[in-house]
Amino acid sequence: MQNTGIALVTGATSGLGAEYCRQLARQCKTIIAVGRRGDHLQALGAELDGLTRIHPVVADLSTVEGVTRTVEALRQQGPVDLLINNAGFSTLGDFADSTLEVELQMVRLQIDAPLELARAALPFMREQGRGQIINVASVGAFVELQKTAVYGACKAFLLAFSRSLQAEVAGQGIRVQCLCPGLTRTEIHDTAHFSGFDKGRFPESMWMEADAVVAESLAALAGDEVVVIPGQVNRDIVRGAVQQQLQALQH
Repeated sequence: MQNTGIALVTGATSGLGAEYCRQLARQCKTIIAVGRRGDHLQALGAELDGLTRIHPVVADLSTVEGVTRTVEALRQQGPVDLLINNAGFSTLGDFADSTLEVELQMVRLQIDAPLELARAALPFMREQGRGQIINVASVGAFVELQKTAVYGACKAFLLAFSRSLQAEVAGQGIRVQCLCPGLTRTEIHDTAHFSGFDKGRFPESMWMEADAVVAESLAALAGDEVVVIPGQVNRDIVRGAVQQQLQALQH
């Protein structure tokens, strides 16, 4: 991975976001850490004190106010060399029985906010002739996700957007990555939106730890892969899903 001066990480209060901050701490002079829980951001800053400067931004990226505050931090603290669009959540249940406002909140957080932040960061990256963007998606971008239809659709959007954006910025010194992890031990399955989810239904071999997922993501920035699927079990899942889709097209 190239040396990174300033990074902006969304969803930095826990899980993959906090782990990105930890693993980037020795390579970044400043990390703009965005999240809804100010106390968690303060704790992260104390943990990484002496390694990097954490600039906390308390913001809900599903709101106009939260995105505006984050874009302003990007402009004032930047230019940003690395943008990591990680913030997200999921619901569990049939879409027809869901609360529409919550599903729309998910879309605003996982589609609208990454678009707005990428649009704010890219002109500076083009001017510098370098930059990196990581959009955190999911293996759900490739497979059917019953009970989490909107979440899967959001991740499929990020996958398509990342691929097309990389094609647009090729030759400009900018790298775009779409990280597609599978089951990862984070707080996403512990929220009220995901009540009723039984982690025990899935074998231990299917789960990854956040530090391993982030390590694969950052290591892959040195290459030219747009789509990064951490863990062999997840790559096998995606390979099987893609083969089924190709077979269906042949009939």
